[in-house]
Amino acid sequence: MPNRVRNPSSTRTDWRGTTTAERARERATRVRSPIKPPHTQRPPFPEYIQKNKDHCATLNNEPVPTSYRSGPELLLRCLEKRRDVYHYTVCFVVVMVGAEGKSMLGEAAEKLGFKAREERGVGAQTAAPVDAGAAAAKEDVPAVTALRNRAGESRSPYVRGHMNNPVAWQIFGDEAIELAKKENKLLFISIGYSACHWCHVMEKESFENDEVAAILNKDFIPIKIDREERPDIDRIYMNFVQATTGSGGWPLNVFVTPTLEPVFGGTYWHGPHSNTPQLELEDHVDFLGILSKLSQAWREQESRCRLDSAQILQQLKDFAAEGTLGGGVAKTGAEPGAGGLDLDVIDEAYQHLMSTFDTTNSGFGAAPKFPTPSKLSFLLRLPHFPQPVLDVVGAEEVKSAQFMALSSLRAMARGGIHDHIGHGFSRYSVTADWSLPHFEKMLYDNAQLLHVYLDAFLGLQKPDAELLGVVYDLAAYLTSAPIAREGGGFYSSQDADSFYRKGDKETREGAYYVWTARELETLLPSGGAAEIVSAFFGVSPDGNVAPSHDVHDEFINQNVLRIASTPSQLASQFGISESEVVETIKSAKRTLLAHREAERVAPNLDDKIVCAWNGIAIGALARAGSSLREVDGEMSEKCLDAAIRAARFVRREMYDEDAKTLRRVWRDGPGETAGFADDYAFLVEGLLELYEATFEDEWVRWADELQATQITHFLDPLSSGFFATAAAAPHTILRLKDGMDASEPSTNGVSASNLFRLASLLGDDKYEALAKETVGAFEAEIMQYPWLFGSFMPSVVAGVTG
Repeated sequence: MPNRVRNPSSTRTDWRGTTTAERARERATRVRSPIKPPHTQRPPFPEYIQKNKDHCATLNNEPVPTSYRSGPELLLRCLEKRRDVYHYTVCFVVVMVGAEGKSMLGEAAEKLGFKAREERGVGAQTAAPVDAGAAAAKEDVPAVTALRNRAGESRSPYVRGHMNNPVAWQIFGDEAIELAKKENKLLFISIGYSACHWCHVMEKESFENDEVAAILNKDFIPIKIDREERPDIDRIYMNFVQATTGSGGWPLNVFVTPTLEPVFGGTYWHGPHSNTPQLELEDHVDFLGILSKLSQAWREQESRCRLDSAQILQQLKDFAAEGTLGGGVAKTGAEPGAGGLDLDVIDEAYQHLMSTFDTTNSGFGAAPKFPTPSKLSFLLRLPHFPQPVLDVVGAEEVKSAQFMALSSLRAMARGGIHDHIGHGFSRYSVTADWSLPHFEKMLYDNAQLLHVYLDAFLGLQKPDAELLGVVYDLAAYLTSAPIAREGGGFYSSQDADSFYRKGDKETREGAYYVWTARELETLLPSGGAAEIVSAFFGVSPDGNVAPSHDVHDEFINQNVLRIASTPSQLASQFGISESEVVETIKSAKRTLLAHREAERVAPNLDDKIVCAWNGIAIGALARAGSSLREVDGEMSEKCLDAAIRAARFVRREMYDEDAKTLRRVWRDGPGETAGFADDYAFLVEGLLELYEATFEDEWVRWADELQATQITHFLDPLSSGFFATAAAAPHTILRLKDGMDASEPSTNGVSASNLFRLASLLGDDKYEALAKETVGAFEAEIMQYPWLFGSFMPSVVAGVTG
């Protein structure tokens, strides 16, 4: 890795002629917003989470434990600001944290002047008596409707997958909400997605349990939602769960009033007969206990629950208005450079990423490890920013940035997160060394990674065979079954879990992708092929998954393929030529792929088409097609054809030519949900890439139409920036703006870039002004946490340097 020797001289000047010392004084005196991004507010993990971080979900590309449900320290900080929410906090927090959290809150309550007591029958501390009005109301119980499971009426594969549960799942919408009002019941909203491993675990443990179903069906209105279909609902309640527990992830479960105000929430809760031994479950109430406590709380203290939920919703709205939840505050017309944003934020973003870089395994932070395409793209583009940026960041630092990105991309390509047999990358790695993935494959991950590997390959002065190979691999994944739809467009994801053998009754995580040493010996020809391939992929007779990462004993004697040796090393080890090693490995891959496809049960495919994700894939394949013209004409044509057919499919099936509006999803026809801001932003970006690859005017004209619609329906006319949902969107109790990059790039970051590009292509000064205002809307957050806004950085540079 290049040495990072910064010029310590206080006389080094930047593009403005400002010295290093002067810039430091500027930063020291600059007024910073007190805004904290939600995931930075997460309290310290208890010891057992440190030991079991493979049981984590993600939010904003950061790990958040699905087994850790409460942050007493975070909650107490909230209490110090809002003493009126004390009752809400202590009524329910011990459900999640058990005796330890209960003790912590009890001690803190005394410090804050509360006198907490134990309430019999509830098992939680409370600061208020039983609601007399609610108790009296029990005499007038509304009629109860016998519910039936309606999950089969949904088009979502994820929701339909719950159609045989004993839980009487309802479809989110007016009918279910009116039923909750009529019967005066809490709604239980469970949000997940098809490829989510822990969503399937909770279904098996709880939603297939008759005792759980009986309580849910009697005391609540249970609703199942696909987060990919309704990201607006997911986003609202994720912010609530983050703010009240300090963590978030999927499955996301919330109890809400009939007016949709959140009462209580969390993520994965273990079922009554959980077989998850590594979690210290004895100190945690299971899902049955949670249902019992929530049912009793609503029955006996309904008015207090309503009051507390209304207060918390108002606080979330206040946070959104301040920018804490991505609301973004800026004066109308604010733009980069005018109110404090300058090129120093580029340097600060780089410095933070450098400080979190894993010098041993590459990537950022500890396990679990995520590809973080937005961060890698930012680092790879640093050398190509204008000279003023290089002056601020420094030449050696720019080299270091490129090194961090390239080493991370190589480590990922060689690791178990990469499917070396059938193409594509898994969602993330459980281990810091990229060796053990969670095996779900997402369209948006692989499309973003194609963009990033293209950035890496094109940014080098000399061709790099390894990086080009990954570009081919990702292009093949996106243009082939099962992800590519035959008639155009791209499906959403592949599950992590599948049956190990045909006829099995229980699915296992990664079953489709792992191998035993004996399988390789049986399938590969004699003469040493199995030994060579085993050495190349790190295959062991005892398996290569550590027992600490195999708590369910799913990987005994199983191997996750990852590159453990080079062809040169193997040639020396086995006394053959390097070309023979390479050919042996290629032949083995073909054999293993044929066996896998013929003999194993493929993971379930979520075959809905999400507009936003198709936009990302269209852009990535258009770039690949353009970039590979001189390298491989056949692959170039294949990529461009897939991008064009997908764009035409979206226009034909998901776009209303009269209203100029998009639908969010398509599955056997367009869905009912209107497109969100990210659908417009990512599709516009994809169309602009397609225009630059083909120079066909239809794509830029359509991009212009879509941009106009996005402005009409999503632009904040007061503070700039784009809301995630339209003003007229139903059941929107909280309008938020996406500022930070998460598993997908920021909607507003992409929108700002689109506006700059359209301004240049069309000569439209209004677009350029709006692009600058969009960046300015997030000025405070970008200044505070620039490393979380990588997708904004090209627009920051464009706005400052012109």
